[in-house]
Amino acid sequence: MKFVLSSCGTRGDVEPCAAVGIELLRRGHDVVMATPPDQVGFVESMGLTAVPMGPPTGEIPDVFVTPWSIKDPIKPVRDALDHVNQRWADVSGRLRSVTEGADLLFTGVSYQEAAANVAEYYNIPMAAWHHVPMRPNGHLISIVPAPVLRSAMKVSDWAQWRLVKRAEDVQRGQLGIARTKGPASRRMAERGSLELQAYDALCFPGLSQEWTARRPFVGALTAELPTDLDDETLSWIASGTPPIYFGFGSMPVKSPDEMVRTIIRACEELGERALICSGATKLTDVPASPRVKVVRAVSHAAIFPACRAVVHHGGAGTTAAGLRAGVPTLILWVASDQPIWAAVVKRLKVGRARRFSRTTGRSLTKDLRRILTPQCVERAREVAAQMTKATTSVAMAADLLEDAARGKRFS
Repeated sequence: MKFVLSSCGTRGDVEPCAAVGIELLRRGHDVVMATPPDQVGFVESMGLTAVPMGPPTGEIPDVFVTPWSIKDPIKPVRDALDHVNQRWADVSGRLRSVTEGADLLFTGVSYQEAAANVAEYYNIPMAAWHHVPMRPNGHLISIVPAPVLRSAMKVSDWAQWRLVKRAEDVQRGQLGIARTKGPASRRMAERGSLELQAYDALCFPGLSQEWTARRPFVGALTAELPTDLDDETLSWIASGTPPIYFGFGSMPVKSPDEMVRTIIRACEELGERALICSGATKLTDVPASPRVKVVRAVSHAAIFPACRAVVHHGGAGTTAAGLRAGVPTLILWVASDQPIWAAVVKRLKVGRARRFSRTTGRSLTKDLRRILTPQCVERAREVAAQMTKATTSVAMAADLLEDAARGKRFS
């Protein structure tokens, strides 16, 4: 069978989709992945055929990346919508081209509506993966009454549809199908489209019972790719006590060198070593210390289990890696879905969380001391034993995609 994969965004958006693509390829299927131009090389390095689609990651508007820095939201939001509308035609055209003759179209969150329209045009099954609960439900935020939460999410779903309706109607007109009369989520449900929940059900108690088989839970999707720095980093870790990992991925950090000094002071006070993963952040003034190591990027799957604890921004993939590793977590969240994962970590009692902008040297030391308690360490191990293994998650996702391609409806 032929599977077309569609994913826009950063590596965190692209790798989960590609990981499933590799498994489908291993099973003998034809797989093509449409991805941002700057991610094509990464996807091809995994062994998949890739075609450029949509905007490069660097063109993503600031309102999507650093919303906390926006003082007057009206113009940035309008610019972001213009950006989406302008890129919609490119995404639609590329998907229309590569999806011809496909048995199934599998998409991430970004431009999911455009993908749904292309699948409808070709009258083929469509599947999507979600890294966090995105459809209306009563369990996303535990402190909000379920009926209120469901209503709020339905309103949000409708509002998002209205924002992109113009672009959708233009696309559907070019495809020769009728204009939309409701959100893509509703149309996908009517077609029995598969919506993979790429996180573990234990993160949101009660959600799997609410959604049943309509939206199956497979766990976080990752290829667990190694890096050139893994062996060197593991050697450094083995030379002393397990360090605390600090990393902030693709999220920009204001005054990064000062943040590093804050990290080092906190670890010195606690007698801990620090492994700092700079990611997309450029560090220029890191104090020399045998108890501190700075790396650009490492494999979370390889490094996290060897650490005392992990501190990060709270992205879905990084949070899952920490939970699977069985070590305590401190999330210093910024925006997007990060507060949701911060709440999950606290609810599971495997760590702490705090808004990054409110983090001080004193608060960091206090939070680290709390997550290093024997109770938190033991609880992290207990939760890890309940998490779905990465290889199992990918295999389950591939099984479900094969079922969907053969005509199984999920409703």
